[in-house]
Amino acid sequence: MALITLSRHFGAGGKTLGALVAKKLGYVFLDDEIIKLVAEKAVPGGWMDALDKEFGGKLLPYISGRVRKGHTEMILDDKKGGMDETIAVDILQHLFLQIAQEGNAVIVGRGGQYLLRDHNDVFHVLLVADLEDRVQFMEERYNLSLKKALHVVNRQDRRRQNFYRLLGKVDYDQPDIYHLVLNMSKLSLEKASDLLITLVSGV
Repeated sequence: MALITLSRHFGAGGKTLGALVAKKLGYVFLDDEIIKLVAEKAVPGGWMDALDKEFGGKLLPYISGRVRKGHTEMILDDKKGGMDETIAVDILQHLFLQIAQEGNAVIVGRGGQYLLRDHNDVFHVLLVADLEDRVQFMEERYNLSLKKALHVVNRQDRRRQNFYRLLGKVDYDQPDIYHLVLNMSKLSLEKASDLLITLVSGV
């Protein structure tokens, strides 16, 4: 029951590749825009709004209702008027561990290479690509103008930096923390998917 985490430069095709690999393997596909649906059922709506704002995504219907009840009372810090970031990361890690126990899933984003670094049968993959290729990918896949695509890529790069700063990590693009690094400026999505499937095929 393997699990794949995909970290990526925004616009390198992480969501598209993740969905393709999950379909070929028959795995569950979980990207950073599915996050909200689980947590909405697990914790108070006020916290979910805070988490959505902080992480810029939604969480995982795959694990709906699995947040430990003891966490729900701690999520909002009334004195600060907002979310305790340490608790938010703790909950995110707990959710990811639940996914890993289920196995057979592809997770895109949200620091899975760190949150699941010690878990067996989890393969961590980094997708990189040149800026111009990432912008072009966003133009073509999402029908954006050049200006808009560049803006989106730059904005998401900053959000990625902020998220890893929250985790206290600066080495998120270093190859030695991954099982596989794919340069999507040099690989097609089909070829990249074949490499990922080969990676997990022995599990």
